[in-house]
Amino acid sequence: MTNTAPDAPGRAAPAAAPVRPPLLFSVLGPVRARRGGELLHTGSPQQRALLAALLLRGGRTATAPELVDALWGDEPPHAALAALRTYASRLRKAFGPDADTLISESGGYAIRTGHGCLDTDRAEHLATHAEKARTTGDRTRARELINEALDLWDGEPLAGLPGPFAETQRTRLEEWRLTLLETRLDLDLEVGAHAEAVAELTALTAAHPLRERLRELLMLALYRSGRQAEALAVYADTRRLLADELGVDPCPELSELQQRILQADTDLAAVPDPAQGGHLFVRPAQLPAPVAHFTGRAALAAALRSQVTEARGGAPAVSAVAGIGGVGKTSLAVHVAHAVRHHFPDGQLYVDLQGAGPGPAEPDAVLGAFLRALGAADSSIPGNTEERAALYRSFLADRRVLVLLDNARDAAQVRPLLPGAERCAAIVTSRARLFDLENVRLLDLDVMNPDEALALFTDIVGAERAGVEREAALGTVAACGFLPLAIRIAAARLAARATWTVAHLARRLADERRRLDELQAGDLAIEATFDLGYHHLEPGQARAFRLLGLPDGPDLSLPAAAALLDLGTDDAEDVLESLVDTSLLESAAPGRYRLHDLVRLYARARAEREEPRSGLDAAMSRLLDFYLATAAGGYALDRPGDRLGAHLEPVPAPGLSFPDSRSATDWLLTEVSCLLACVRQQASGDGLRRSVDLLFVVKDLAENGMGRRLFGQVADAVLAAAREARDRRAEGRAHTILAYHHGLTARFAQAEEHARRAVLLGDATADPLAFCQAANLRGSLATWRKRPEEAAGHLATALRAFRADRNLPGEASALSNLSRAYLDMGRPGLAADLAERALARYEAAGPSWRRANALYAYGIALTESGRPAEAVRSLTDALAVFQAGRQRWWEGMTAWRLTVAHLATGDPAAAARHAELALTVLRDLGDDLRSAHVLTLLGHALGPVGQEDRARACWREALATYERLGAAERTEVQGLLAERSLR
Repeated sequence: MTNTAPDAPGRAAPAAAPVRPPLLFSVLGPVRARRGGELLHTGSPQQRALLAALLLRGGRTATAPELVDALWGDEPPHAALAALRTYASRLRKAFGPDADTLISESGGYAIRTGHGCLDTDRAEHLATHAEKARTTGDRTRARELINEALDLWDGEPLAGLPGPFAETQRTRLEEWRLTLLETRLDLDLEVGAHAEAVAELTALTAAHPLRERLRELLMLALYRSGRQAEALAVYADTRRLLADELGVDPCPELSELQQRILQADTDLAAVPDPAQGGHLFVRPAQLPAPVAHFTGRAALAAALRSQVTEARGGAPAVSAVAGIGGVGKTSLAVHVAHAVRHHFPDGQLYVDLQGAGPGPAEPDAVLGAFLRALGAADSSIPGNTEERAALYRSFLADRRVLVLLDNARDAAQVRPLLPGAERCAAIVTSRARLFDLENVRLLDLDVMNPDEALALFTDIVGAERAGVEREAALGTVAACGFLPLAIRIAAARLAARATWTVAHLARRLADERRRLDELQAGDLAIEATFDLGYHHLEPGQARAFRLLGLPDGPDLSLPAAAALLDLGTDDAEDVLESLVDTSLLESAAPGRYRLHDLVRLYARARAEREEPRSGLDAAMSRLLDFYLATAAGGYALDRPGDRLGAHLEPVPAPGLSFPDSRSATDWLLTEVSCLLACVRQQASGDGLRRSVDLLFVVKDLAENGMGRRLFGQVADAVLAAAREARDRRAEGRAHTILAYHHGLTARFAQAEEHARRAVLLGDATADPLAFCQAANLRGSLATWRKRPEEAAGHLATALRAFRADRNLPGEASALSNLSRAYLDMGRPGLAADLAERALARYEAAGPSWRRANALYAYGIALTESGRPAEAVRSLTDALAVFQAGRQRWWEGMTAWRLTVAHLATGDPAAAARHAELALTVLRDLGDDLRSAHVLTLLGHALGPVGQEDRARACWREALATYERLGAAERTEVQGLLAERSLR
């Protein structure tokens, strides 16, 4: 017998017995039992039917007659009771050490499980808590819980089980799943995810055409997505279907919704209140950390606190803090924002508007970032500033959110970013006094008074040093003009030099030429302030500081800064971190550094005065070389066998290396703003050709949608620079880049003109890069414009040129495009053969996501060849590759082609699902023409699933786009609408 007495002192305690995992059961799919990771054998279908019948009684005892009826109904076998006993015995044996889970009592059986050991119990628990979360307004949590519950379903409930009980329960559990799904979709709409819900609701209404709640949700989702005609068409389809199938009218809720849509009910269209569960119920907390050693400003801080927390009679509180650079506007604003944030429990938004720099933040970009921070999905964010501002104000309606707009240029930049709700508030900082901003309270921030300045200085250097030399400390802060930034720099220098006295520092500042003479002397006053810190720098630090002011990008990574400074990474990090310690440089994130915009101007002015011109040019040339070498390495990793690298300007720098193409893409997306700024800045003189080459290497930025607009602007600037320099090779490559850019957004006329010029210039300069790529583009563009014979000619030229250049991926691309041309000439067999050859060349070149281009072309050819099932497989493979590679444009294009293939296989529901995906992506990228093509196909998919009126609504929307663009496809859609009107 085991001794349970306490162990004597000094004796080791016996090891605890391992805890046995509980038995877990599932019925929301195949009936299973498992212990930990072990799946238990539960026997034949009849035996599992007994297990299910006991599990679904919630621990209650089932009598033998009840179980016989559950398993066999009216026709039980002769030995039914014996069979029950056998099944129960086998189940106990399968349960092993948990055999007592199945008990016998009162002539029957029961299964007693622990809490949460049955998947239906877990689903019920999750659904209950979801309802509680919804009741309290946390719709985001409610959605998460409902999704967790739905994830417990694993196919058909009680799959493969015989008997009337299993059949009844199967129906009940499937109905429960649909009810939960409707709840989740209802929550999707409540949080504003209506655009994403359309595709799922379209598929569900096709699968369950008589389920009116799904139709109601689809109508609302379409209406909130700006697709009113389709929403009304869904009602018409539903009314006709119910009349034909059941002889009844739609339910009152559906009819009321139709009337509200007809009346353009603004409450129906309004974005739900995020404070009560908007898109993702996100409460942003974006305020920067308070500045260390914040001192003084008590009266101003109190005034600002009062301004932002007082009621304004229906208008939001807006306060604008103005003053010269370095006076402490941001420090004060952030300090007050933290102090009052409890008044704004729904969140705090922050943005640096970069108003003092060469590239102030665009309001539409800031609004996009704010909307994402508030929980909006990318697909629900409108494209233009006015619509984004309206959606932003809707998000903030009835919420209590504080918005801190730092470093604004002018009122025009700020105006779209202000909230409209009276319970919100905004604090704006700017060098300019924003008199023309509506409902604003102005607060002018001057330099510190002597007591505040001394307190700030003492706080940084320590009371011991400042207290001993009080007069010298007062002289020091007076020499700093009582400007907080100057005081911080001087005090930081003193704090970093233990051998210096305060008097020594004061003597260094005694020269009036190094002091502020006037408080508002513009940049000259700022320069005098920054001089105080600059002259404390060691020679290596000072050189680094000057050179860091040269690039126009928003920040620099450590490797990029090392290239700029011509230092090893470790040495560069040492000097950069030492500059961070002086407060002259900021580290926004580990491994990334930036200069305040005014400090950047100061550093650049210093560089221009103190560095030889050749030294400045060499530094920026090294940065350009770094970006080009790194981007080219990533390109080569992503496209093995591509010859682009052989035609680039040689660079001495090796650049970074990446373990895989995903890492290279991550780097590119992180560096996009810095990289494009460098291209624009260096597109002249010796840097012109390398700038063009860098833009060529990173043209995927146009393809995946990231930075597309900025990419186009920089490409235009590079082309202008190439023309001014009369560099025909650079001009040819710039034309190629712009042809590619315009082609992606269906601006075919501009694209063709750029491609035509690129071919001529590539030929004239014997530049295979421009010639091959531009000829290939001309063929692709001619295909898009329905000129297949012309396209074949251009593509044959491109194919010969790629072969002469030994460029296998280039050949593959030309063959893929040639496949499309032969399809349009009515030769699908040859088209399929060409696509297969393209795929073979991609595979011969090496693993790359570009092989998905050949799968895409092959899928189109298979569709046209009458082999749509094979086409679906090819296009599905391509779609997965494009999504993994974050190629948004190709994702949308492939989803479009999958729509065509699914229609050809007779699967309109799948076609509609892919059409919705394509529509979401292409609209997001601003591709109106191709979006209209997809709408036409969506109409074809909706008709066969009983949504005729919605189909017509899609066609009317497509027709409006075609007519606006003057597209020839309008004739086809007019015919479709005319044909349907005769039915």
